[in-house]
This record gives sequence, structure tokens and C-alpha cells, in this order.
Amino acid sequence: MNNTRRHMLRQLGRLGAGLGLAAVGLTAQAQSFPSRPVRILTPFPAGAGPDAALRVLAEQLSARWQQPVVVDNRTGGNGFIAVSAFRQGAADGHDLILLDSNHITTHPSTFAKLPYDVQRDFTPLAMILRTPFFITVAADSPYKTAEDLVAAARAKPGAVTYGSWFIGSPGHIGALRLEKLKDVHMTHVPYRDFGQLYAAVSTREVDWALGSAASAGPMERAGRIRFLAIAGPTRDPAYPNVPATAEIASLKGFEVSAWAGLFAPKALPPASRDKIAADIAAVMARPDIVERNRSFGYEVPPLTPTAFAELITRETNDWRPVIKSVDLRLD
Repeated sequence: MNNTRRHMLRQLGRLGAGLGLAAVGLTAQAQSFPSRPVRILTPFPAGAGPDAALRVLAEQLSARWQQPVVVDNRTGGNGFIAVSAFRQGAADGHDLILLDSNHITTHPSTFAKLPYDVQRDFTPLAMILRTPFFITVAADSPYKTAEDLVAAARAKPGAVTYGSWFIGSPGHIGALRLEKLKDVHMTHVPYRDFGQLYAAVSTREVDWALGSAASAGPMERAGRIRFLAIAGPTRDPAYPNVPATAEIASLKGFEVSAWAGLFAPKALPPASRDKIAADIAAVMARPDIVERNRSFGYEVPPLTPTAFAELITRETNDWRPVIKSVDLRLD
């Protein structure tokens, strides 16, 4: 063996040893996480549904990690204020952020100049809640089925009205999806908040709206609105008499839900990502936590970081043509 070859082998050996030590170091770092308090930024106001679910999780993670887990509410600006603070935070997982499906899957299409890049800035960790939407109408509405609504919209384009809690909300773009699927035109009426919206539905100020069990459920239980269908693949066990759109031949494929999930910085090593995600999954799978979230009207799909990332890509691609069809812009 000549000297050159011996030298190359020695160099490769040193490189391999160095990479091995680096891998061991990253694994050790992940196992020792967290080494100080963890901050979870969120654009949701204190007391909002996602904030309430997050605080339940944060309390349990704090006990599991033996470190404070602080929820830091940074409201306003379409979530941009919270994202800006997150991007300036620690890259090692001690700063996380809770974002919803709008921030991640529809904002890239509704904003021409989005101040963040989903692929570049975020590492998906775990979905912590998902809520499907019901098609809601007034208790005395003439529409008895979801098909009745579609038929009325087809008979008189623009005459059927629907409300949502803001332009670009899941309730708005979800209705746009129905319009695109059935090739009908309805008129959108945005409201200031959930309370105003479902009051308008109950008095037939608007014909219908999408709503979750958390947002529209109280009005349904009070007998002021009715649920015609749930826009999803299965019925909600809490509303067993409400059909799923998957059961309705003419509405198969019409599914609308919203979710919120935790994200870490993109630079977070995979070992740390997997450790944090596993700890979150362990907490979310506890029966008492499952029941607590169910009481909020939330389900919690058990997604790995990889599966969560794949869902984000799929939903982003699904929403893009719907938003493009009406050239919906929020900036």
C-alpha cells in the first residue's frame, strides 16, 4: 500500500470518527432536551380555543420535562407578529410556535408577499387539534339538506348567501370549495366574529355558514341553528344523526376542517425533532387529554412529523386552485 493511499484512509477514518461523534453529540443533546424553560409562541388570544388546548398541553409538557413551558400570546397581523418573534428565537427547540392551517396551507396562496416561507422556516412537530366543519342553517330554514342549498344556488346564481368570520377564513374558503366542486355561485358576507356570524345564521340574515362544534355548537344546542351535514369522511359521534358529506353522493369530496399544530425552527436536528414530537404525542394520547380536547370539540389525529409534513403539502396543493379560481388576495 503506497503512502498516498494510507494517508487517504487515515483521513477517511478521522472523518468517519468525527461524524460519529457529531451524531452521538446530537443524540445526547436531544435526550437532554429541554435544558431551560421552553417558550411556545402563538398568534391566538388568551382564552381562544387553540390557546386553551395549547395550555393544557403546555402544563403536561412542563411536568414531563421538569422545565417551565410558557405560552406567549403574540396576537394580530395575520399571525405575522408571532412568526416574527419565533424567527428571532432559539433554533434548538426551546422556542416553538403554534400555528393553524390558514397560516400554513392557505396564506401562501392568499398573500403575494408572505413574510415567511413554510418550507424554509418551520419544522412540523405535531398536530394538536383538528376540527371538522358543519354546514349550518337557521332552525327554521327552508333548507332541509345540504343538497337543497346546492340546488337553490344552481337555480338562482348569487341569491344564496353564506357568512364567515373573516375574508380568507376556513369558513370562507371552505364555501369557495363547495362552489367550485358544484359549479355554483353564492354570495359571501363576512362578519366580525363567531358570535355575530351565527346570530346572523339563526335569524336568516344569511342562508348558511360553516361552523365547528366549538364555534357553532352552543347555538345548535340552544335550538337556534341546525346542522345539515358535516363536511368530512365520517359522522361526529357527538352528532350521530348529522350525515357526513362522504355519505351524500352529490357531495363526496367536499371536506373542510381546520387544525392547529406545533412547529420548531427548520434548523432543529432530526433527533431533537423526534424527541419533542414523541413527548407531545405521549401527552396527547392520554385518555384524560383526549377527553378534554373532545369537550372543546377537537379531535387529535396521531401524526408523526413526517406524516404531518405530508398532510401540509397535500392540503396546500388542494387549496391553491380553489383560492386561485377567485383570485383571493389578502394583501
